[in-house]
Amino acid sequence: MDNVNHSRNRASTRPEDELMELVHRVMHQYRSEQYQVLRGGPNDITHMESKVLGFIGRHPGATQSDLAHHSGRDKAQLARLIKALRERGLLTGEADAADRRNVRLALTNEGESVLRLLQQQTRRLASKAVAGIDAAERAQLVALLKRVSANLAPRE
Repeated sequence: MDNVNHSRNRASTRPEDELMELVHRVMHQYRSEQYQVLRGGPNDITHMESKVLGFIGRHPGATQSDLAHHSGRDKAQLARLIKALRERGLLTGEADAADRRNVRLALTNEGESVLRLLQQQTRRLASKAVAGIDAAERAQLVALLKRVSANLAPRE
């Protein structure tokens, strides 16, 4: 657990600061456990790499531009991620028949296997995270977090 950014002196912490620190801590714990299942093996992947695998798994044949549009990430960063995943045999790409400049991406068998493992781990962690929280409490928590997210969303 990353304790560097967690204050020991809660007396001076405003409730809204404590809330956001707790949200950050929960996500750190979640991601740390999520990727433990792959650590030390040949497919030790990062959070962003898992996001790319997940997107391509849901949208086989998508292009780097599709991924950039969906994620809002820089095309150069995505190009590096895609290149690394292809070199590791998790993604494959074929030139688009209509426009050879575009490469249509798909998961390899190994990529599908890694994605399935991550999805299984996600389900296990989600169950672990909400253990002891009843359906009404979960619904309330979801509603409150949606409001926090909406408050932080850019205004047009």
